[in-house]
Amino acid sequence: MTAGYPKRKVGPMTLKSPLLLAFCCGLALLAAGCKKDEPAPEFAWQIDQFADLRVLRYQVPGFEALTPKQKELVYYLSEAALCGRDIIFDENYKHNIKILRTLDAIVQGYKGDRHDPRWAAFMTYAKRVWFSNGIHHHYSNDKFAPGFDADYFAALVKGSEGVTFPLAEGQAADDLVAFLKPLLFDPAVAAKKFTQDSTQDLVVNSAVNFYEGVTQAEVEAYYKSVVDEKDETPISYGLNTRVVKKDGRIVEEVAKIDGLYGPAIAKIVSWLEKAAGVAENDHQGKVIEALIAYYQTGDLEKFDAYNVLWVQDTASLIDFVNGFIEVYNDPMGMKASWESVVNYKDLAATKRADAISGSAQWFEDNSPVDPRFKKKEVKGVSAKVITAAMLGGDCYPSTPIGINLPNANWIRKNHGSKSVTIENITYAYDQSSLKSPFGQEFTFSAELLERAKTYGPHAGNIHTDLHEVLGHGSGQLLPGVADEALKNYSSPIEESRADLFALYYIMDDKMLELGLLPHADAAKAEYDLQIRNGLMTQLTRIQPGKTVEQAHMRGRAMVSHWVYEKGKPENVISRVTKDGKTYFVVNDYPKLRRLYGQLLAEVQRITSEGDYEAAKALIETYGVQVDQELHKEVLERYAKLNLAPYAGFVNPVLTPVVADGRIVDVKIDLTEGYVEQMLRYGRDYAFLK
Repeated sequence: MTAGYPKRKVGPMTLKSPLLLAFCCGLALLAAGCKKDEPAPEFAWQIDQFADLRVLRYQVPGFEALTPKQKELVYYLSEAALCGRDIIFDENYKHNIKILRTLDAIVQGYKGDRHDPRWAAFMTYAKRVWFSNGIHHHYSNDKFAPGFDADYFAALVKGSEGVTFPLAEGQAADDLVAFLKPLLFDPAVAAKKFTQDSTQDLVVNSAVNFYEGVTQAEVEAYYKSVVDEKDETPISYGLNTRVVKKDGRIVEEVAKIDGLYGPAIAKIVSWLEKAAGVAENDHQGKVIEALIAYYQTGDLEKFDAYNVLWVQDTASLIDFVNGFIEVYNDPMGMKASWESVVNYKDLAATKRADAISGSAQWFEDNSPVDPRFKKKEVKGVSAKVITAAMLGGDCYPSTPIGINLPNANWIRKNHGSKSVTIENITYAYDQSSLKSPFGQEFTFSAELLERAKTYGPHAGNIHTDLHEVLGHGSGQLLPGVADEALKNYSSPIEESRADLFALYYIMDDKMLELGLLPHADAAKAEYDLQIRNGLMTQLTRIQPGKTVEQAHMRGRAMVSHWVYEKGKPENVISRVTKDGKTYFVVNDYPKLRRLYGQLLAEVQRITSEGDYEAAKALIETYGVQVDQELHKEVLERYAKLNLAPYAGFVNPVLTPVVADGRIVDVKIDLTEGYVEQMLRYGRDYAFLK
């Protein structure tokens, strides 16, 4: 992440931001038709589609070229990544695990008519719960409704044989059904995973399991009493805890091996201990051991020590993220979701990232923000392009395509940061969308579409690099400004800040000078895409009558609507109608770049000064409301394409080859199905109740 700014993902990713949310399937769809290398024709990129979701596979190029020891390390880290699955389900809602176990049991044990249309509706619901790590949509945060009724659900439970349901002692199946019915079928129960409506109590009105029995005011008062605002190297207060009220006192339950989520963390630690034994070098071994020490104690000072060591490890080929990292799902912007990504460096593609990180000071010095908010010395900025080998927790199935960590401001300032672009994931998005009609439907002219096809994927990767490597890593907070000063607006402001940095510089001559873009038209293609997406096409992800709620979407909407409105006097961007359809067309790219620079300066000021009221005004004015007539039109046009706006992935299967009691190789298989994988994970990685 960046100078202590707490959210970092791109995904439907969020630039989910570790991990970060550039853009995911929506942006890849806009670039439909672009080619990198022709994939093997027999490889099935998309393996399932249901509701508003697609499930894809990703290839893992270069895995066979790893040494046996490196493969063994990847295997151990991958098992650690999968062992935290229950944690993210529980964090998202306190009853998710009971719901998950029930759905898994029905899918495996139902003996009734599986040709009944209601069974298809049930399977769609189960797939959605698996995909979103719970009963709330992974992007909109709304609880999704089953496409079947409560009586049919009861019949499914009673009609399942040879399986185990999550029954409490003395509980019968009917009791389980009675308990679950309101959770699944009553729209008023746990309606939102988390709310960003500042007129409501953000804690009470959010279903996330970070708080129990407390109000927003109580949480704010509690942390005000424990946070040392004068500490120049503060811990990430509350990152790995749940705040609860016990005997009238507010306390924190700490995630650690003998505490909150202990059984799952114990499994994670057991695999990390194996990984430490086959580390590539001494420093990497110390990184893993530091993470183990943190998991054993829950001590956030040990987490900081781990992060310092981790950011300094730039020599290892294999790398990983594992822990409570991003705070997107906490309405208070403090508590982190558990996630993991195991990866290794793409050496050839990393040359691109090296060119950017090597010029980090130049970019910082020449940005259009007030000098007070710039870093005088950019330290330790490293960047690389990686191949993901395993996704876990909040990064699975929906994954970020870029990562920038650590998040602590003082660590970034004193020790630097690491940024990555996950290229095999972006490549999978592109390849799965080659024949999509999306770009043609929403692009104004054949000329603009051809430019998108020619330059879109490459320009998108450069945008992600700039967003992660420089955007999140740029700027500084003024002394005394807390990381959480912007509260519920911190995520959209931070993502818009990184986006604006990338958008301002992608049209700079420096891109051509560094050989990062093949032609100036590549930057224009990215501008076209960003304006289309922010003003129009991301509306495909929003239900009729709803406002924009997801942090990355709010950030993109705010940026695009702001430059559109401010550019009206000079007709920088036009809203035009052709054949009864609405399009947004950029007329003046240099002026649009200047507008991006002006907004970047203001967003950096808001961030550096912790100006909550200005952040609120900017996001609420430009990033939340939806033009309902345009929304209706976009949804009608999109519905005719038979596409799904969100995508996620199944993981590869890694199988160790053992000889004489030790691992001598690891085989990789890319053929496991979505339902098959979800059921296997439910059997093999179920450590919490």
